[in-house]
Amino acid sequence: MNKNQSFEAITEGTTNVLVFKNKESKKGPGSKDKVPFYNPSMELNRDLSIVMCQWLINNSKSHVNLLDGLAASGIRGVRLANELDGDFDVTINDWNPDAFKLIKKNIEKLKLKNVESTNSNLNTLLSQNKFNYIDVDPFGSPVYFIDSAMRSISNYGIIACTATDTAALCGTYPKVCLRRYGAIPFHSSVMKEIGLRILLGFVCRTAGVYDKEIKPLISYVTDHYFRVYIQIVNSTSRANDSMKNFSVVKSNVLIGAETTKEDIGPMWMGKLQDKRVVKELRTILFEKQLKTKNEVWKLLDLLEEEADAPAFFYTTDGLASALKKSPPKMEKIFEKLKNKGFEVTRTHFSPTGFKTNAPKNVIEKVFK
Repeated sequence: MNKNQSFEAITEGTTNVLVFKNKESKKGPGSKDKVPFYNPSMELNRDLSIVMCQWLINNSKSHVNLLDGLAASGIRGVRLANELDGDFDVTINDWNPDAFKLIKKNIEKLKLKNVESTNSNLNTLLSQNKFNYIDVDPFGSPVYFIDSAMRSISNYGIIACTATDTAALCGTYPKVCLRRYGAIPFHSSVMKEIGLRILLGFVCRTAGVYDKEIKPLISYVTDHYFRVYIQIVNSTSRANDSMKNFSVVKSNVLIGAETTKEDIGPMWMGKLQDKRVVKELRTILFEKQLKTKNEVWKLLDLLEEEADAPAFFYTTDGLASALKKSPPKMEKIFEKLKNKGFEVTRTHFSPTGFKTNAPKNVIEKVFK
């Protein structure tokens, strides 16, 4: 470890750790720094992983092996070891030697007994071990690790991954998306949902190779990253059922208020959330001491509300632009659609977005 590197103590959840001092503030998901700096903007991401791992431990009948695969500063893995209750252990891995030394330093500082640190290439580590939970949180795309994770994950285990290549998934760089994910994106008002479904579709296709089913437990998008928690089940028949949700959206199809000019996808067209699991996560969240508890609660509230809603959404500003009308208040739209017998929900994808099973002509009539 470089002798000139200095540390600072920070607290997340109930865990106090040492991190490398970062001279620059960061608002985004991080960067490919040689030194694994701590990124405070990803605290919600880490807080939610604490809640999800506690759910997994609570619902497992045997010992649970957790992996923080691309640990960087190691804060997620150290927090998992320190803040979870039950029968589990944690492996914290990073290929960077400075990161590895810092992780070991924090394990010793907190006197953690249920944790091991490794200094390996993640794909190599995954090829040699089995885990019940694998967290893949890279700078950029997780696609380079999904195949190895799929072979390493235990039956009914969870693969959690973050994608920060939002420009590719949202269609700003369609050629990059096609190369990485084998799918065509759609740069539009619904691009975040399409990007999330492309990511899930990639995981679904990889799972299918190994006769495995995917069950998205929670999936969400923020300004800086996509995040999915996917339960993996070993079953050829259920893998076939999963693949029924892997499809292309044809050209000239209306998505939101916009029509596709070409085929897009293939992507995951099944549910993005498991409503029962979201409710159970909220119960666990209530019991945890987390700084972003209110933000996580609001997110889970929205995910639960839209869990059973149809794919894709409308935005009031998108409709206003298409119909050349001033947008009515969201409450008014909801009231009128419900009075007509249709279902309508908010969505976490956009503060001006809503999902409904009403046909477009009814929505336009209500809007006008």
